[in-house]
Parts: sequence; C-alpha cells; structure tokens
Amino acid sequence: MASVPSLASSVEQRVSDALVSALPEAGAADPLLRRSDRADFQANGILALAKKAKANPRELAATVLEGLDKGGVIKDVEVSGPGFLNITVSDEAIIRTLAARAADDRLGVPLNASAGTTVIDYAQPNVAKEMHVGHLRSAVIGAAMVEILEFTGEKVIRRHHIGDWGTQFGMLIQYLLEHPHELDHKGGDEEASGEEAMSNLNRLYKASRALFDSDEEFKTRARARVVDLQAGDPQTLELWQRFVDESKIYFYSVFNKLDMDIQDPDVVGESGYNDMLVETCKLLEESGVAVRSNGALCVFFDEYKGPDGNPTPLIVQKSDGGFGYAATDLSAIRNRVTDLAATSLIYVVDARQSLHFKMVFETARRAGWLNDGVQAVQLAFGTVLGKDGKPFKTREGETVRLVDLLDEAVDRATAVVREKAEKVGLTEAEIVENGQYVGIGAVKYADLSTSAARDYKFDLDQMVSLNGDTSVYLQYAYARIRSIMRNAGDRKPVAHPELELAPAERALGLHLDGFGALIEEAAADYAPHKLAAYLYQLSTLFSTFYEHCPVIKPEPELVVAENRLFLCDLTARTLTKGMALLGIRTPEKL
Repeated sequence: MASVPSLASSVEQRVSDALVSALPEAGAADPLLRRSDRADFQANGILALAKKAKANPRELAATVLEGLDKGGVIKDVEVSGPGFLNITVSDEAIIRTLAARAADDRLGVPLNASAGTTVIDYAQPNVAKEMHVGHLRSAVIGAAMVEILEFTGEKVIRRHHIGDWGTQFGMLIQYLLEHPHELDHKGGDEEASGEEAMSNLNRLYKASRALFDSDEEFKTRARARVVDLQAGDPQTLELWQRFVDESKIYFYSVFNKLDMDIQDPDVVGESGYNDMLVETCKLLEESGVAVRSNGALCVFFDEYKGPDGNPTPLIVQKSDGGFGYAATDLSAIRNRVTDLAATSLIYVVDARQSLHFKMVFETARRAGWLNDGVQAVQLAFGTVLGKDGKPFKTREGETVRLVDLLDEAVDRATAVVREKAEKVGLTEAEIVENGQYVGIGAVKYADLSTSAARDYKFDLDQMVSLNGDTSVYLQYAYARIRSIMRNAGDRKPVAHPELELAPAERALGLHLDGFGALIEEAAADYAPHKLAAYLYQLSTLFSTFYEHCPVIKPEPELVVAENRLFLCDLTARTLTKGMALLGIRTPEKL
C-alpha cells in the first residue's frame, strides 16, 4: 500500500497552493505549518512572504484564507495576530486519515524512495575483556538506529568493530603457548557459558599480565609474539582465534541479555582490516595527504592544535612501524565505501573520541575516499552517570559490569511485575518473562529517551517506575489497551468518520497521525530520543482519552464504542511498532 499523507501535509499543501494563488510572482512558498494550542495547526509563513512582497500581512492572510481549498479536510480557519492562520481540521478528516493508516501494515509510514546504503558501526566490545556500563550506549543506540533506518527503507549493514588486535595478544598468546591447557574450559565438546568464557579469559589475562610484569624474558618472548601475529604465523593465529571465539561466547551472552541479535558475519573487528593497512599508508603518503614527521606517518590540521599551540597530528603509522587506530579506521572507511557501496557511514562512538573521528573523516575526504556522495557521521554519545552525577561506578570505585547491571534491572522489574501479577492473572512463567521485558526495556528506554549527546543518570528505581517518562509507563499503556480489547465482547474496532469527536479523541487522533512524519525525522536526524518522546506523549494522550472517553464501562452507544475501540487499536499498534523500533518488547498483560 502507498504511504498515507498526514493531515499536516494535506493542510500544508492547501495553504501553499493558496499562497501561490494570492502572490503568484513570489513562486512556491513555505507555509511554516506547526501544531498550535490555539487550533490544530498554525501557518506562520505569510509574515515572511508579505515582508518580501512589501504587502500588509493581515490583508495577505485574508486573501489566502479566501482562496483556501478546504476540501473536506479543513473545518475552520481564522486570521490571528499580525497575519497567522489558525487552522482546525474536521473530525471526519481525522478519522478517515487514521482509517487509511490502520489499513496499512506500515501504519502509513512512507518508504524513502531515495534510500541508500548505510553502514552503522556500533556495539564494539574488546576481546578478552569484560563488557562494562560504558559499552551500553553504543549497543542500545546503534541497534535502535538500525531498526529505524531499515523501517524507512534504508539498506543497513551492521558492523561490530571489536577490539581483537594489538600488543596485548602477544602477551596472552605467549602465555597460552607455555600453558596450553588453561583455555580448556570444560574439556570435550561441551561449550562454556558466557560467564564461564569470561571467567577463563579474565584468569588468563591476569596470569599473563603478572608474568609479563615480573619476568623480563617472558616480556621479550611476548613482544616477539606480537610480531608473529602481525606476520600471520599460523600457530599464533590459531591461538589468537581461540581467544576471539571464547570472547564471542561471552559477547553474545551479554547481547542476548540485552535482547539484541548480533550475527557473526557482522562482527568485523580491527583484525579484519589488517591486510589493508600497508596500502592505506602508501596511498596517503603518495598522495601527500600524510607526511613523515620524526619517522611517523602523520596528517596535520591547521584547526586542531595542542596546548603548546602546535598542530595536533593524526598518527597513521608510528615511528617504529606499528599502526595506530587511525590506520584501521581509515582502512575500514575504504572497505565500506568501495566494497560495501555505502552512501552513509554512522559511528556510534563515545563523544570523547570526537576529535579522533573529525580527523579521520577529514583525512578520508582529502584522500577522496569520502566525497559528496558519501557522508560520515559520528553519532556521539555522552556518559552514563550514577545518582551522584559522577561516572557510574561500584561502591568500591570499580567500573560496573554490564551483566550485573542488567541482572539487577531484571530483578527489580520482576519484583514490580510480581506485585501486580495476581490482579492481572499472570502465571509464574509470565512473571519471569515480563520481568525480563520490563527490566531490559527500562534500561534501554532510559538511554534512548535522552538525547545521545547528553549524559544521563542511571537510576533503576526511577527506570522501573509505573509513573513518569519510563518504558514501564509505555508498556503499561499498551497492556491496558490489550485488556480493553479482550473485554470488548462482540464489539469490534470500526472507524466512524461521521461522528463528532471529544477533545481527548481529537488530541489522540492528531498525534497518531503524526507517526509517519516523526519516524522520518528520527531517521534523518539519527535521533531515537525523538521517537521515545513521541511514544511517551502518545501514552499520556491515551491515558487522558481513557479517563474521559468510556470505551466499555459505562457502555457508550455502539458506533461510539466501535470508534473508540478503533482509536485504542491503532494506538496499541503504533505503540508496539514504535517500541519495537527502539528494541523494547510490549507484554500483552502487565
């Protein structure tokens, strides 16, 4: 089915046509339409047009009003202030437009006809290291953007740029060569759990680090092993692969807790670009984009200077011949643009790495790997803070393990669900399942309801609250609607455009109609928090509707009940689709 024009777009087109008719010499004009608390919409574009044409704005507004085609969409228009148009749409138009949305599996959300290919780089843990609270935002924000972009029609390629290369692996591999049985977690073919896998890796890392720090001969052997790794020595690579595989068992267990689907082909870590590093450096040096400075290959920028006033370079290759992160990131850009045909690159990375990525993107532009046909964006995110407003730590001052945080969220949420379980008739299995959905949803929503660039406080008590801007509030609104539908008996949701709507019905209907435009905006701005804000307002408007517009008791007449059930059903479908795009599940009973 074709996308459904929103009421706002229909009104905007009619006002635009009337503006052109009133002032044809001015050409196409933007009505500057927005929602208003004085009417349904307000058009503010007449003021700018009148100034340009040296006309009286109120007189021009009156002329536009006379030529406005209301066409069953617009009920009332009045000139306000210095030349605004206050526009009220008809109840019939609201319900007819919503009925068209309800008839579409996509709820009328358009597919982007000019969609391209986006490579999104997110959820980037490090091999042989535990995931901590700092890994949360990249995973959650990135996964939501994948869903939103794919829903608008973009071809999305996921990339998990894991830290799987570098000097620490020489230490780990050399230790394992000298202690060959220590990575065998259970023996035989039995696979370790995620926790067991990380326990093994932690133990090996600590043992190898202790030996590295205390034994100069081992340190020398470990450094030689790094050279073997970079040179592709088969035995070294085989042991390195064991570390990677063991780490993936752990990564996937954590992502599973987060209710996220991470596919193995999408995991392309630093090692995946190792064979490209020499050529990347050669291309940069031969083109003059990078130059040698004290033996290192560097790119300089006039706008980026250090405390001493000298330019801060991007170091692509170190003076000892080793490659920095920049070489890998630039090689990844080459791969993603050339081999994957990307038109957009999104990096969901901590804001503290902003300078690095500005330099990398500018270097890629100078080299011609990024051009007018390819944009690169860092979707930078802020820090997760504790209740004290400082970076989130344990009481002992340690970084919070991500699995501990998620388990505690599920425990808290399960307790909240259990309190209401008897009232709504939940089984023990449903209590456990809903506890998972509510707990993980609470963590994700707290992150996604905040603009990515901002820090936010991690407060589990608030996150699992039924009140306020929380995922539980949204999930509860959905569950309430499902309860209404189960108790509706023989009455079915049917749209009745002939009915006059109550104020709460109109407010809910107009907000439902804005879903498509909101999704387009969230996708274009890489802003999942805008979708979260829309869903919270939708739940709030539904709560007001539920309070003032009886659906079942006291029983309204049939057509009124059917129309209100229709609004309930479309609200539920919009909520569950919007929440799914954020990676949050909506339980049927809560």
